Amino acid sequence: ILRSTLKLLKQQGGFAELSIEAIAADANVGKTTVYRWWPTKAALVADAFSTSAAEELRFPDTGSVQEDMSLQMRRLIRVFRSKRGKVVAALLAGGQSDPELIEAFRERFLWPRRRQAYQTLQRGIDRGELPAGSDLDLVLDSLYGPIYMRFLIRHGKLDESFADEICALVLHGVKRRVQR
Repeated sequence: ILRSTLKLLKQQGGFAELSIEAIAADANVGKTTVYRWWPTKAALVADAFSTSAAEELRFPDTGSVQEDMSLQMRRLIRVFRSKRGKVVAALLAGGQSDPELIEAFRERFLWPRRRQAYQTLQRGIDRGELPAGSDLDLVLDSLYGPIYMRFLIRHGKLDESFADEICALVLHGVKRRVQR
């Protein structure tokens, strides 16, 4: 069901065009089977994408907060530049007019990764790489916001070196801000 969802979403190009009936038919299951596991199409699409990227986007623990964040951000950029990037774009675009879809994306994709990121940043704080009292939400928004901006607006190059540049800039800024 998850594979069929991703396949059809890529083929049809958008969330609105996707139907539970088509997913069920492609997966060779009944519509009731789909609804038994996913209450809405939004939840299904968000789970399909999240599941496809879960292992790839797991945060490493190399002993360096900058290396951990940079590695994970590079992996996210690779996903965005792959065929799955179209799925993310469809989720985010559809979510602008569908509150249920954007909520499913946040709950099933964004927040699980964000919780892992909090742990990664906290390890950096514990090791003294980042100052205690750092605003973790501001740090994460500053790290990932530029990636989403370039992914969606396409005004600049989105490659793995961009992740390294952002990571160095933001984490250096966090250290300097507290030193003042």
